[in-house]
Amino acid sequence: MDRRQKKTREAVFTAFHALLERKRFSEITVQEIIDEADVGRSTFYQHFATKDALLEAMCAEMFAHVVSAHPYTEATHDFSHARGEESILTHLLYHLRESRQDLAGILSDQSGEVFLRYFRRYLNDVFRAQYGKKIEQCRAVPADFLLNHLSCSFVELVNWWIRNGMRQSPEELEQYFLAVTEPVFRGN
Repeated sequence: MDRRQKKTREAVFTAFHALLERKRFSEITVQEIIDEADVGRSTFYQHFATKDALLEAMCAEMFAHVVSAHPYTEATHDFSHARGEESILTHLLYHLRESRQDLAGILSDQSGEVFLRYFRRYLNDVFRAQYGKKIEQCRAVPADFLLNHLSCSFVELVNWWIRNGMRQSPEELEQYFLAVTEPVFRGN
């Protein structure tokens, strides 16, 4: 992707974030995104087929960064030297906390299911990478069931966190998640 394309994507992402601070996802139109980003309609559609595709691209970008082999230092956190499976979850939770306004606008109505579908799909990839051997070795339940269980449990943990004002730190939330999921693997 060339510099001009990156600049356009950033403008669209910034516009989308700004609109999510003011409106619910389902109330935002592509025209509003275009106007806020100051890009042409055809330019928007060169990058994103739909508003849902824009949401998916935002999720993909966040997940690509979180699971990157070389994360960088950010203003609110530094996982550039972190190693280990747990740090990926904590890193993801930091980004979700930073996106709390976006999440409120996305999850506040039926459109939240679009985000949650993408979120679960990316979580499946994270958990498959982190717990792949443990999942395959689990004899109590099928591997795809366990993978789905982990992803859905994490999504519900995030929903609970949001509903309760995100008072816990990402590190605390990760410990909650590990406390309820690790016993599943001990029985193998």
